[in-house]
Amino acid sequence: MRLVDEKGEQLGVMPTRQAMEVAEDRGLDLVEVAPAAMPPVCRLMDYGRFRYETTRKEREARKRKPANELREVRLKTRIGEHDRSAKTRLVKRLLGEGSKVKVTVMFRGREMDHPDVGMTLLRRVAEDLVDDAALERPPAFEGRWLSMVLAPTVAKTKAPDVKEGEQVAKA
Repeated sequence: MRLVDEKGEQLGVMPTRQAMEVAEDRGLDLVEVAPAAMPPVCRLMDYGRFRYETTRKEREARKRKPANELREVRLKTRIGEHDRSAKTRLVKRLLGEGSKVKVTVMFRGREMDHPDVGMTLLRRVAEDLVDDAALERPPAFEGRWLSMVLAPTVAKTKAPDVKEGEQVAKA
């Protein structure tokens, strides 16, 4: 097998037993990197540290991944005023996290005969969120669902951070 050390330098082709002895002498693990190659390639490394670093990199990559780009909030036509305001607060929170939000009204049975009820409901939600959201897609039917997509508006400029003990000079 071809042996590569921990620094990436090739130690040459040697029998498996000899490669295992080299790994044991250096206090490292012998890991087969390319079994299909002729001869197979093995590397000397601290396998536990390697696994730790790869999981840490994966975790960091998940953190940097954008939050769910499109979230959905579902309403029904016979929703109460308080429930509608609670759903509106939920949409506002999701928009604050930077997600786009699809607000959907579900129609069941004879409710399909009154699409104006769903339009009014979506219009009210949009009016409540006029400061926090931009209408990306106007209300449209998708089968028995009436939906619109709201996108977060550009964040308003924040006031300068004031550290403890400091005062802001007013002109």
